[in-house]
Amino acid sequence: MSVPMKKPRTNKEEMEIVVREDLNLAEIKKFIVPKEKAEGVLIFLREFRVKDEETVSADEVFKDLYDKYGKTGVALRGARLKEDFTQVELAKKLKITQADLSKMENGKRTISKKMAKKLSQILNIDYRVFL
Repeated sequence: MSVPMKKPRTNKEEMEIVVREDLNLAEIKKFIVPKEKAEGVLIFLREFRVKDEETVSADEVFKDLYDKYGKTGVALRGARLKEDFTQVELAKKLKITQADLSKMENGKRTISKKMAKKLSQILNIDYRVFL
């Protein structure tokens, strides 16, 4: 069975950025970015280099959001925005009011298992994230 192959990138307006983890050549990552954005990406990578002992957990980074909206509310809002839905659009797909969706995102209303599974199908994310 033949498999279609991807065409190699030939756009001269793109630049390849190679990032090495330590001196281990097996840990090479390549990124192709628009040329006009490449300088900003390189500056970001140089300035925000993080060593293993300096890493922090997502719980620590998002502590303020979790305290304000709860983990499920933050996950719901993030998944909705990732899929580029407004609250109104997602509420219509779920057959609930926009106000109810807002309450879920703000941690003022719990998300049932049944609702989590509906959200999972629409937002392309594991339903357990919302429980």
